Amino acid sequence: MTALRLYLRYLGVSVRSQMEYRASFLMNALGQFLMTGIEFLGLWALFDRFGSVRGWRLPEVALLYGMVNVAFSITDAAARGFDAFGQMIKSGDFDRLLLRPRSTVLQLAGQELTLRRVGRFLQGLIILIWAAAEAGINWSPAKVFLALAAIFGGSCLFFGLVVLQATLAFWATESLEIMNTVTYGGVETAQYPLAIYRSWFRKFFIFIIPLACVNYFPALAILERADPLGTLALWQWLSPATGIVFLVIALQIWQLGVRHYRSTGS
Repeated sequence: MTALRLYLRYLGVSVRSQMEYRASFLMNALGQFLMTGIEFLGLWALFDRFGSVRGWRLPEVALLYGMVNVAFSITDAAARGFDAFGQMIKSGDFDRLLLRPRSTVLQLAGQELTLRRVGRFLQGLIILIWAAAEAGINWSPAKVFLALAAIFGGSCLFFGLVVLQATLAFWATESLEIMNTVTYGGVETAQYPLAIYRSWFRKFFIFIIPLACVNYFPALAILERADPLGTLALWQWLSPATGIVFLVIALQIWQLGVRHYRSTGS
């Protein structure tokens, strides 16, 4: 509870500092909203031309789009400290974090809450609400809980990916950009039903980076669609927990990197 209170104070300081320039915040948030809105226009154009993709209609794919973008926007706002970690390694600023009597994860997670990401969050939320109304879903409290669990699990998974990206800096001195292929690229991938991809690609996003487990499988359960891959309904309901497990594993790898850190010597 002490760590939670400290984390909330970190966030409070970050929010107050960014709100000193409210016009800048509003313009940045609007820019994020419009940029991600243009992405959805591309998705709409695809379905306007072809009608459906492997039997999936636009509102059903919009459910995938909304859940993954809301999940990613939360991580994108909260994980800025890890995202910029490579620069801390090169400058030696990480040494200061090690001298403080608090977890390095807590300090990096509380370094900045990037408020302008609210634009992406709101755009994804609007699409999600529209999809929930248009996809013909028979909503129940259990399905609402599953949708929230999928978003939470997705946010945990993306946070784990950002932590792994930062961990690479202990050995490579840079947060390697190749990780963007499974963060930003993963968001693009998860916006479409997994069954349209090749077998090796599907397996990668199920067993290596389990993005399908926090978006595609829960969406199947919410839509009550049969999975062409043959997964059981029970797994579709339990799969969001995979994101939490992935984050726990990523944090253990982070601790391994911290133990092998040798400082800059400056």
